[in-house]
Amino acid sequence: MPLIPEEPQIHESAQGPRAMPASGRTAPTPRPVPGPRPAAPSRPGRPGPVRPAPPVQRAPRDVAGAKPGPSGPAASVASAPASATPQIQLIPASPEGALDAAEEAVDLLLDSGRAPGEVLVITTGEQHPWATHELSFGDTSYWAQHDAGDDVFYADASVASRATARPVIVVAVNGGPDTAAADVLSLALGKAGALLIVCGDAQRINSVLGAGV
Repeated sequence: MPLIPEEPQIHESAQGPRAMPASGRTAPTPRPVPGPRPAAPSRPGRPGPVRPAPPVQRAPRDVAGAKPGPSGPAASVASAPASATPQIQLIPASPEGALDAAEEAVDLLLDSGRAPGEVLVITTGEQHPWATHELSFGDTSYWAQHDAGDDVFYADASVASRATARPVIVVAVNGGPDTAAADVLSLALGKAGALLIVCGDAQRINSVLGAGV
């Protein structure tokens, strides 16, 4: 229950005897103390266009409260060391599950302290839902977010060459011809500064790269 401050009590002995009004003169009527002014009504602003949030763009989570990652091949993603030649890691997944595997890899990277702007995700088949959503606002807006470099950026194979290099590139081999996958993997290997993560069918990826990863 909130406390109500009491009004100060001033004893008569502290301020001397109280003078009586002079004969024939009435005591002045005390003025009422004005109360607080009512707040001015806020001026309504003009509603601007509301832009819905991207469907699956994810914010980084606090490392202290992060949920434990999987114990499979993706578990080593977060601890990959930086080197002059990017390290290649493979996360086995079906074409239908490659995009989900890439999302898990991104979560692990963010949990480990990677900034969102350090990660680029490339798809070889169907576009990531975030890319589809942002492209609905126009090509200029889409690439402006890429140039800002503040968030994880998603691009498909057809436009991946336009994306700039980033420390970590995640490739989701979620469809498309083998030639497209080979081109994307070669491109990603040249753009990845520290780590290249490939999510997809291991046999197909190994045959494309020409070596085990």
